[in-house]
Amino acid sequence: MNNERELDFYRLYTQLASLTQIVNQEPDIPQIEKILNEIAAMFRLSKAVTHFYRRPADEKLNNGEVMCSYDAGKEGKPIHTVRFVTRLMAITTMTIYMTEDEEPLSDEELFMADLTMRTALAFISRNRLQVIAEELAFFDDMGFRNIRSFFKYLAWNCQPGAFDGKAAINYNLRHFALINEKYGRTGGDMMLRNHYRHIEELIGESGIVSRLGGDAFVCICDQTDLPDLLDYLNEAIVVVSENGNTARVSSYAGVFVIPDGYTVSVPNDIMGKIMHAYQIARNGVQGNIIFFSDMLMSDRERSRRIQNMFPEALKNEEFHVFYQPKVNILTDEICGAEALCRWFHDGRIVPPMEFIPVLEETSEICKLDFYMLDKVCSHIRQWLDAGKNVVRISVNLSRRHMTNPELLQTIIDIIDSHHVPHQFIEIELTETTTDVEFKDLRRVVDGLHQQNIYTSVDDFGMGYSSLNLIRVVPWNVLKVDRIFLPLDGEAKDSTRSVMFKHVMAMAKEIGLECIVEGVETPAQLELLRQNDCELAQGYLFDKPLPLEEFEKRLDKKRYPI
Repeated sequence: MNNERELDFYRLYTQLASLTQIVNQEPDIPQIEKILNEIAAMFRLSKAVTHFYRRPADEKLNNGEVMCSYDAGKEGKPIHTVRFVTRLMAITTMTIYMTEDEEPLSDEELFMADLTMRTALAFISRNRLQVIAEELAFFDDMGFRNIRSFFKYLAWNCQPGAFDGKAAINYNLRHFALINEKYGRTGGDMMLRNHYRHIEELIGESGIVSRLGGDAFVCICDQTDLPDLLDYLNEAIVVVSENGNTARVSSYAGVFVIPDGYTVSVPNDIMGKIMHAYQIARNGVQGNIIFFSDMLMSDRERSRRIQNMFPEALKNEEFHVFYQPKVNILTDEICGAEALCRWFHDGRIVPPMEFIPVLEETSEICKLDFYMLDKVCSHIRQWLDAGKNVVRISVNLSRRHMTNPELLQTIIDIIDSHHVPHQFIEIELTETTTDVEFKDLRRVVDGLHQQNIYTSVDDFGMGYSSLNLIRVVPWNVLKVDRIFLPLDGEAKDSTRSVMFKHVMAMAKEIGLECIVEGVETPAQLELLRQNDCELAQGYLFDKPLPLEEFEKRLDKKRYPI
């Protein structure tokens, strides 16, 4: 090697050594690769390949990471290998190749190449070990983020306002031991991973979910994602095997809706709140999902707060209509939607389970129902005027309305005030639980039927004398609750499968439209097709959508199923 080439090498090597010794900032990987490529070309190499093995056993099995450090696009034979073993027994090797038509390396060139390889391997080993150290510190043996990862997230967001619009949740999966017992450890692990991944998808990059151990988790999410997240925690259908078997999974959860301007002084501050709420949920007396704010006041004080907030919130139109599409699975077309209420207050969303039960304690829920019907009719009128594809929208009414003698006329007046044809409205009524309520329900449905306003019975199978309900009352639509929907892979002769089959057949034979809610998997969709059920609603198609997003779905008209 002449003096000029030797000087070029040591100039490049000095730059390489300088860049690979930096430890307090991110290394300039592109520049390091550029220097290595120049040195490789200087020594007439055809390729340089690096292997990283976490342990000696991996090296024997050739089970490691492979990185091509340099490739000139020519086949060659290996001419030199350097092997680097760390104190933690991680192994890094680099092999250089040269084609037979090139002049072999001189002793001096081989020394320089060896020096470069050892420098590069030391750098690669250090960086890979740093990644491994971070994985060991912040991830558990199943690849879930651990509690250290959660505390790290809290520490990095310790400034006032960093958690504005956020909520924290501590949850665990109910009866997880039964999943392990039925599907084995492999099925249990798959269920945990799939459940965890769906939570990650719901939260996105704006939050974090970490595993405390076993089936216990903590997470931070945007308050706007909280209703969907809690709905998933309340009941989810999760794949538990490679052949697509699924299981229903619910959770106990403690929730802390973080106030704006809240500062995390110590990580245990938030942890203490959500774990306290979780323990109350675990007791099962007040429900499976408990908000920490609920524990700061008595039930009466909490109800009074919601009731005091409600009139002003209604006046300020803080309640928004979200639409969950209904799909005809034979044509893939949107054939309708259910209107669902979302309350946005002071920059956060108030979960329905926090305010609906309180409003149902009084007649305030009736005001909210009429408000929702009015908003839906207003939207339908806008769609008609704009020439959009308009579908029938179902609006829920509380049982509280049943004793109102003016209910029928009020519904008609609201619809007609927007000049909406009656066939675009469906009134969704929950089954009654007493004989007295049953008589009122029949009176209301009869009146709506005479006005050509569609009616549907919600949560069929949960209330009073279900078969008598559909025998006597002139419904248009039977909405089958998700509890009747068989799990993926469930035996065809199971009680649930047999009941589902006969409910479908009965509804079809007596002329009722039948829609199944809570459809979440392709296997469930196929089950509906096998039982001649044409209509479906659930997360397989869409979650409840804000107005603008639903209008885009209307424009597309179809779902690619």
